[in-house]
Amino acid sequence: MESPQEILLLALISAFSLIHIVQALDPEGLVSLEIPVLQIPVKFIVLASAVVIILVLLVLICVCRKKKAPSHVKDIPPSPIPSTSSKSDDSIKTKRKKFTYSEVTEMTKNFERALGEGGFGIVYHGYLNGSEEVAVKVELLLRVHHINLVGLVGYCDERGHLALIYEYMSNVDLKHHLSGKHDVSILKWSTRLRIAIDAALGLEYLHIGCRPSMVHRDVKSTNILLDKRYTAKIADFGLSRSFQLGDESHISTVVAGTPGYLDPEYYRTGRLAEMSDVYSFGIVLLEIMTNQRVIDQNREKRHITEWVALVLNRGDITRIMDPNLYGDYNSNSVWKALELAMSCANPSSEKRPSMSQVISILKECLTSENLMRNKNQDMEYTDSSLEMTMNFDTEVIPRAR
Repeated sequence: MESPQEILLLALISAFSLIHIVQALDPEGLVSLEIPVLQIPVKFIVLASAVVIILVLLVLICVCRKKKAPSHVKDIPPSPIPSTSSKSDDSIKTKRKKFTYSEVTEMTKNFERALGEGGFGIVYHGYLNGSEEVAVKVELLLRVHHINLVGLVGYCDERGHLALIYEYMSNVDLKHHLSGKHDVSILKWSTRLRIAIDAALGLEYLHIGCRPSMVHRDVKSTNILLDKRYTAKIADFGLSRSFQLGDESHISTVVAGTPGYLDPEYYRTGRLAEMSDVYSFGIVLLEIMTNQRVIDQNREKRHITEWVALVLNRGDITRIMDPNLYGDYNSNSVWKALELAMSCANPSSEKRPSMSQVISILKECLTSENLMRNKNQDMEYTDSSLEMTMNFDTEVIPRAR
């Protein structure tokens, strides 16, 4: 469809062409239109008609522009911070600062040090106010806020430059520590359970704490980050999807995720639900326990679930657990955690537990582990006290002469 400017130009050309035709046919203006009382030359009538047409078109153009004005307002993206009456969201709004692109460039020293890359783009290291370490991502996500989700410090949205400024997680990710590389200390079984509980709490918040609910879609050990106290936090929401479908328990979407962690039912049907995250968490829990690769082409069974099932059938749990733990764990807590992991990784989503149930069972495992440790410490203390008493008694008893 032609623009108002093109319509006006065509009207002007048509009007002037009409005038030239009339002048060519009646150069001296002799032909006139006979009207009672007046005789008006035709060329003046044509000229007047052309002027009227042009004026009408100008009026129409003005009206069209006024009607189109609101559409320009609609094109302006809404404020990234949602307005809501909830106290938690109000606190989020006050904590998150909007940064200019020049400030982001300055805090990252012109994007000097890259920390990694996720679903939202490259992550850069930076300093806020010259001292507070932050991680800067290129994209925008402001909806979630929980102690077990990587905290958002601020954001930048300036002339097409989009960036997220996150809290800095000094102990990198869970995979980094399980690998045993880079001179990292081996995580104790109780520490691994605490990390698993933290991650489960973060996922539970996404599933039932967010409004609308969210599915992460890419739960894996590299997306579970650790702060300086080894508190675990879920990161990288690049593939996350929201549910806004009322009572419906799933949505159909293009399959996305990481091979090995990807829910086979979701892969087969394209139906995404919270249980897809539960499956991925089950794989992470098996990783935490075994320190095995999720997919290993050189293993008897390539996928970690198949390998664990094979070893379980042989009744040898010591072969399943990470050898770096040297058997330093409570077998009851290990068996319960293993049953939970395999339940989460069940091929059928209907047979998987919810994240709330996962948290409850993991807390039982941690309690069992801590009780065993406390009992062992008490026994060690009693044994050492008894040994000291025996040594003391031996020294004070006079020897026979």
